[in-house]
Amino acid sequence: MSLDACRTRDQLEKLVHAILDVTTGLDLDDTLGRVVESGMRLTGARYGALGVRECGQTRLAQFIHRGIDPATVTAIGELPQGRGVLGLGFEEQAVLRLDDVERHPSAVGFPPGHPRMRTYLGVPIRVRGTVFGNLYLTEKRDRACFTEDDENTVRALASAAGIAIDNARLYEQSESRRSRLEALRDVSTELLAGGDPAYAVQVVADRARELTDADQSFVAVPSDPDLPADDVDYLVITVASGPESTRAVGQRIPVGRSSSGAAFRTRTPNSTDHLEYDAFGSAVRDFGPTLIVPLRASDLVVGVLVTLRRRGRSSFDADQLALMTSFADQAALAMRLAAAQREQQELSLLADRDRIARDLHDHVIQRLFAAGLSLHGTLRLIDSPAARSRLDATIDELQATVGDIRTAIFDLHGGDAAAESLPARLRRAVADLTTESRIGTEVHIGGGLDTVGPVLADHAEAVVREAVSNAVRHSGADRISVDVRGGDRLSVEVGDDGRGVADPPDPSGLVNLAARADEVDGEFRFDSTVGVGTRVRWSAPLPR
Repeated sequence: MSLDACRTRDQLEKLVHAILDVTTGLDLDDTLGRVVESGMRLTGARYGALGVRECGQTRLAQFIHRGIDPATVTAIGELPQGRGVLGLGFEEQAVLRLDDVERHPSAVGFPPGHPRMRTYLGVPIRVRGTVFGNLYLTEKRDRACFTEDDENTVRALASAAGIAIDNARLYEQSESRRSRLEALRDVSTELLAGGDPAYAVQVVADRARELTDADQSFVAVPSDPDLPADDVDYLVITVASGPESTRAVGQRIPVGRSSSGAAFRTRTPNSTDHLEYDAFGSAVRDFGPTLIVPLRASDLVVGVLVTLRRRGRSSFDADQLALMTSFADQAALAMRLAAAQREQQELSLLADRDRIARDLHDHVIQRLFAAGLSLHGTLRLIDSPAARSRLDATIDELQATVGDIRTAIFDLHGGDAAAESLPARLRRAVADLTTESRIGTEVHIGGGLDTVGPVLADHAEAVVREAVSNAVRHSGADRISVDVRGGDRLSVEVGDDGRGVADPPDPSGLVNLAARADEVDGEFRFDSTVGVGTRVRWSAPLPR
């Protein structure tokens, strides 16, 4: 066998081994690395690299290199972007073999610290008819030039690499879909099982970061969820995942001046190399590649989902954008379904509360009032002071029970004493105590009550209830007046035109009113004249 035949056979054996090596395994990054290493072995190149083309662009989205030590890589700095000779493979889509790369008209030179490279062989790698990337081999050993045999060998390797890369990408896409389905299952389980909605949204942010191999992610929603999308001015980061989570949560993002706001307004997913607005701390400085996808559910946009990579990392590709768009849409749908489920449960609960409240009002309260009136009429028939006192105490208990039931009814209807205005609370208290009596009432409520806090408001309501209750039960009055005013002090005055007393019939109630005044650095006075009437005055300072 001739020497040339032996060399040809050896080269074919090396090529077969290289193709087997390249086509082994389904991890895309590993496959790309093996392609570079195989090309270097087959041609005797000292340096090799594979530039992955960014979708629809001539620039590089990824640059896998071999042969340069880490210290030199650090000294070189930023990796190539696909300019000069490196970009010709994307523009011309042809093999380029050069004896001196620096003499080519498109050469842009090497950056400081870069090893000198003379001989060059660039071969495009096609996947399904489209150039996926370029395999670059430089500086053949022994300062020899790359030959036509080298070119043919690398062409064959590139063809096999295209198939291997396609298989690895299909496997990666399949794994991404599987991961997305698992993530959606986790999100849907948390939402639809009635768990904490905030935790479910946290799961969305966590899974999004994992699905896209991102360093940081967050979910931002409108500051006022009831506003139409066109009227929303700010988005608020509600949950975040990653090292900057603590700094990110709670930050506001202006819709009109941010990438997130643009995706929210236009309902359009977006992939960018940088944020337009510093959403938290040093986000613009530290993070580069970004995916922003709106959380769309039917005709609504409930927020945006953002994933970020550290500056210097590779950009997100079209497949990752499509993956996140699908994940976000389905997560938003699950969030809307869970919200509808919670609303339905709340409606059912409110219906039950309304029924209970109606039964309490129509049956229980009326029967208690009837019993109280009957006992009140019986008082005139009893001569024993002890019996009258006991009966009077029973009437007081019935009245207090009615008040408690009215409060329970108010709560069942969704009332919140802290949310109800103080004037409304006071008028309701007077009505509760006088509705079933023949006594006329006059209620005067002045201004300046907007600064009354919840604690002082509770005291004021309690004072009115105690004073009016005593007047209804003991004064024999025809009219009761209630006067409440604000200003520098909160003042409460309850008077009646009844019989008046020398000694109060229920001193414990007056002790309670005095104690309430002391608790808030206020004042309390009880004035009563036999045959004229009684007046209770209670006041406390208001904050300036």
